[in-house]
Amino acid sequence: MKPFTYVAQSPRVVFGAGSLARLPEELDRLGLRRALVLSTPGQRALADRVAALLGDRAAGVFAGAVMHVPHEAVLRAREAARAAGADSAVAVGGGSTTGLGKAIALASGLPIVAVPTTYAGSEMTPIYGITEGGMKKTGREAKVLPRAVVYDPELTLGVPAHLSITSGINAIAHAAEGLYSADGNPVMDLMALEGIAAFAQSLPAIRSNPRDLEARSQALYGAWLCGTVLGNVGMALHHKLCHTLGGSFNLPHAETHTIVLPHALAYNAPAAPEAMARIARALGAGDAAQGVFELAANNGAPTALRDIGLREQDVDRACELALQNQYPNPRPLEAEGLRALLRDAYEGRRPRAS
Repeated sequence: MKPFTYVAQSPRVVFGAGSLARLPEELDRLGLRRALVLSTPGQRALADRVAALLGDRAAGVFAGAVMHVPHEAVLRAREAARAAGADSAVAVGGGSTTGLGKAIALASGLPIVAVPTTYAGSEMTPIYGITEGGMKKTGREAKVLPRAVVYDPELTLGVPAHLSITSGINAIAHAAEGLYSADGNPVMDLMALEGIAAFAQSLPAIRSNPRDLEARSQALYGAWLCGTVLGNVGMALHHKLCHTLGGSFNLPHAETHTIVLPHALAYNAPAAPEAMARIARALGAGDAAQGVFELAANNGAPTALRDIGLREQDVDRACELALQNQYPNPRPLEAEGLRALLRDAYEGRRPRAS
């Protein structure tokens, strides 16, 4: 067994159908009295519902969260929190809203409580990202990690099946890269494998019946596990490519992860055969890259970057950006290989055999 270092860092987790009702007591437990409720414009109704639930504990609603956390939205949210006299924020929604909460916490130190409605997993991490000048800058700070996370599967019942599939495969990416992370450890490996298996079982069930509460619970459980992996070990090629594609070309986050992951796994497969075998087993597939591709394709998820907004002339630029900063990855970053990876993802081809 290889040497490793393990440090536990995780928010308090409240999990279960109907657990949104416990949000006020979670704020009380933390001694928080004026929470600004954050959401995207599309989830304003849910944010208003949460504010009503909080009553006097709510400092107001800011429904201006935007994909990839643009700096301008962060400035508006910070000013709203200041003007409302907020002592905390409750982030209700997916990764965009959680990311906005983290950006507020980064500058002000306000504690965050997260109420996820997707499977993004960012609520379990101290990682933040802010897009400015066409570049998404990421970092890691303990103070942006939410103090508590309330997982209520009932809040995910209305998420369309196609969004659930891409959000779930986005979460699988965290676990998959955790299994070949340069600083991985056996505890995170166990959580990664359990998380991948939870999604492999639940996503087809959600596609069949989006209101299957047990499948929704299983998927949210998987999101917690995969997000914990993301928060505790370093990521590699896949995540760097997706940050480049999302931040520089404004592609939708979960769909980008869904399309790129099979190709990133195929690229790394020759250098990480043991991890790939474990991913394949967790998926119930014969091959890790092919298994993820089929999970997406068989459940109606996009498989081509050109179908979500990337232009053909952007492929070479994306490759150049991805090569600018070297980072730990099982296989060295090579221009020819990365260009082929991006070209396959652009066209929607099956991942190449290792």
